[in-house]
Amino acid sequence: MDAPVVERARGRRWVGLLVVGVLALLAALALPLLRESRARLRARGLPEFGALPTFRLMDQTGRPFSDADLRGAVVVADFMFTRCPTVCPLLTAKMARLQRQAREAGLAVRFVSFSVDPRYDTPERLAAYADTRHLDTSNWALLTGELEDVETTVLEGFRVMMGREADAGEDDFLSIFHGEHFVLVDTEGRIRGYYRVVDDSDGLESLQRDLEALVHAAD
Repeated sequence: MDAPVVERARGRRWVGLLVVGVLALLAALALPLLRESRARLRARGLPEFGALPTFRLMDQTGRPFSDADLRGAVVVADFMFTRCPTVCPLLTAKMARLQRQAREAGLAVRFVSFSVDPRYDTPERLAAYADTRHLDTSNWALLTGELEDVETTVLEGFRVMMGREADAGEDDFLSIFHGEHFVLVDTEGRIRGYYRVVDDSDGLESLQRDLEALVHAAD
């Protein structure tokens, strides 16, 4: 009389294991969808600060580079100049760190640095700057051009300050000032965030989360 009881117990155990297996499979299938949903929600929650400006400059190789080269990509931009002895090396190091993190996470992101000292920062000087600091320029462009074009792009387009102290000479590079934010742009060319990364320990982490959300939302 014990056999039917044993068989029923075994049957219930196999049913229980089957249920657990099905639930585990469903959870595994749902996890990517859940992550994607969270990414889309986070991306939709980011503010919009206007469109990426139209510009036509040159990269560190001397080739023309315009806003069209960034269309369809999530972009992180910053503003620097090669003679800068203070904050620019820190900004460049932070950008390089963000680039490595994005690559390790498998995120397709473009990086671009605008020189705010374009009369001095020729393509050759930008290329030497990148080479000295071992920058990976496969998805990171350093841009220069006519001063008026750069000013229009930075001041009116990105809404980031740049300039030189009044009455300063052309060689007085210590008189140059500029914004220290990283700017996040989505795949549709909309500016979605400004991040302080030098004196704000959370700024780079927030930027990384937001750019990850934009990349996943665009997939």
